Amino acid sequence: MHRTRVKVVEDALDANNTIARANRDDFDRQRVTVLNLMSAPGAGKTSLLERALGDPLPGGARVGVLEGDVQGSMDADRLAALHVPVVQLNTDSGFGGECHLDANMVRSALDDLPLSEIDLLVIENVGNLVCPAEFRVGEDARAMVCSVTEGEDKPLKYPLMFRACELVLVNKSDLLPHLEFDLDKLLHNIDAVNPGVRTIVTSARAGDGVPELRGWLGELAAREVPAAV
Repeated sequence: MHRTRVKVVEDALDANNTIARANRDDFDRQRVTVLNLMSAPGAGKTSLLERALGDPLPGGARVGVLEGDVQGSMDADRLAALHVPVVQLNTDSGFGGECHLDANMVRSALDDLPLSEIDLLVIENVGNLVCPAEFRVGEDARAMVCSVTEGEDKPLKYPLMFRACELVLVNKSDLLPHLEFDLDKLLHNIDAVNPGVRTIVTSARAGDGVPELRGWLGELAAREVPAAV
């Protein structure tokens, strides 16, 4: 039984990766850079995006957002108020309430995305520290948000999520004076599972680290996207 279960999981991931490559071909054809943004629920992904996208990015990159949630459109509504293109993707409608976005879900939303009008697509994944890291969706880069309220041990408990990203945002730094939290220990644990990964300490509430995040997003949008064959 154990071997059968492993084979089923491998087949599911192989099928997902095939669709992810098709998504990537479509993104490349439109010259769009794609960021998969992940975190646990409540870490502050949407709040950081509100801060970062409230003004034009460096270089004038045009941004769109694909908002993933199990249900509801609260986060999408907040981002739409910034006058950026936003498409809501709920996993409870036809997908069974999945705790992550996969390549097929993203593919189902491509026709609603104005890819020809944007340079950077941010896919805000469903809040979860495990499953989103296992499923490629056709992205160029991955980033995650962890908040100081989650504890210093999360990189050791959920290493795949931290290992899969090229940027880790340590959010809610404005709460540090009120917590028994060792920031240096968290940064050490992040480096232990993903040596040398870029980290930015942020506060969506106070604005700490947001200029650096905006700069990173501008750099990401400016990356050379290979021309589709």
